Amino acid sequence: MASPKLRVYFGPHAECETTELSVAEPAGVRVPLGEVLPLLADAVLSRKAWLSDFEEEEIAISQDLYEVLLAYRHFRRPSA
Repeated sequence: MASPKLRVYFGPHAECETTELSVAEPAGVRVPLGEVLPLLADAVLSRKAWLSDFEEEEIAISQDLYEVLLAYRHFRRPSA
C-alpha cells in the first residue's frame, strides 16, 4: 500500500509580490452638531442603557470646539 504524499501549495510567487492589501477606513457620517446634541442630551437625561455601548467610541470634533469644551470644563469646576 502506497502512503499518501502531501504537498504544501504556496501560490504563484508573481501574484504574491504584486498583490497589495488595502485596509478600508470605517465609513463615517457627517452631521451638524445641532442635530445630534438634542438626541444625546435626551438620552443622557433619560439614562438610556445603550449610551454605555459607545462610551469608548472616539469622535472627531473641530479644534475650536475642543478648546471651548476644555475652557468650559475648567470653569465649570466647583470652587474649593
